[in-house]
Amino acid sequence: MARRTTRTTVDLDTLATGFGRIRANVEQVIEGKTEAVRLALVVLLAEGHLLIEDVPGVGKTMLAKAIARSIDCSVRRVQFTPDLLPSDVTGVSIFNQERQDFEFKPGAIFANIVVGDEINRASPKTQSAMLECMEERQVTVDGVTYDLGRPFMVIATQNPIEHEGTYPLPEAQRDRFTARLSMGYPAPSAELVMLDTHGMGDPLDSLGPVSDAETVAEMINATRTVHVADAVKKYVIDLATATRTHPDLRLGASPRATLHLLRAARAYAATDGRDYVLPDDVQALAEPVLAHRLLPTAEAQIARRDTELVVAEIVDRVPVPNAGR
Repeated sequence: MARRTTRTTVDLDTLATGFGRIRANVEQVIEGKTEAVRLALVVLLAEGHLLIEDVPGVGKTMLAKAIARSIDCSVRRVQFTPDLLPSDVTGVSIFNQERQDFEFKPGAIFANIVVGDEINRASPKTQSAMLECMEERQVTVDGVTYDLGRPFMVIATQNPIEHEGTYPLPEAQRDRFTARLSMGYPAPSAELVMLDTHGMGDPLDSLGPVSDAETVAEMINATRTVHVADAVKKYVIDLATATRTHPDLRLGASPRATLHLLRAARAYAATDGRDYVLPDDVQALAEPVLAHRLLPTAEAQIARRDTELVVAEIVDRVPVPNAGR
């Protein structure tokens, strides 16, 4: 038992060092958004997917590209448009005249990091093509299943205030995003730095990788060794159960949401250099992991009680366990 703890500590030390290196690299182009960058990288280590939802021009796509540039792995960018076809995402079988046989041409989803820009501009049919990829990390075309690489992460962006020419994300797809992130406007001091750096050219041009796919995969494995006490697991379930019975919600958190919250809490603890999860980790992640999956009632919408407010109330109300290791 002691040997296992020692090995875990070493692995998590390496993880914390690698995480800090990637985080510092991303923050070279994303000024003043330390917590946003951390959350995005926590989702990566939790083997999840990230939905970045905010108004135009606050750096949604820049954050996604900076994460992709910081990791020396395969990266594909997809501009979602109404005429984008499911085969453009997953791939298609094409008849090869020379071989007299069908040959599979992989789509944009075959990459370690897939950046989906304005994902809500694609048709529901194309959006649905992402469901199998995001949940099972595989693609099935013409009855043949192809496994995706590891790590695999979808970073999608969307504009929540523009609805013309857009299609709301299906609830099944929203539920597959581990967390939703809002960038927010930068502080005046950070915006002043941005004018100096971004005004002279694209800072992404000088951003190089500081890690690779194999290292990130090892970091993910180390994250899985983080201990979660039974009391903390029950706390996660209690939070999810409270959303299912809340009078302001007509759709609560799914069991998948519970699992995503636990995985994210493990990654959050690991990035702090801890090999155990605290209730504080769960509380810090409750809103970004749960809020985008919930549907408010009509009465709650009229009263302008959004799901973020409901999750905050639930976190305040549900008893916190006294649990450490």
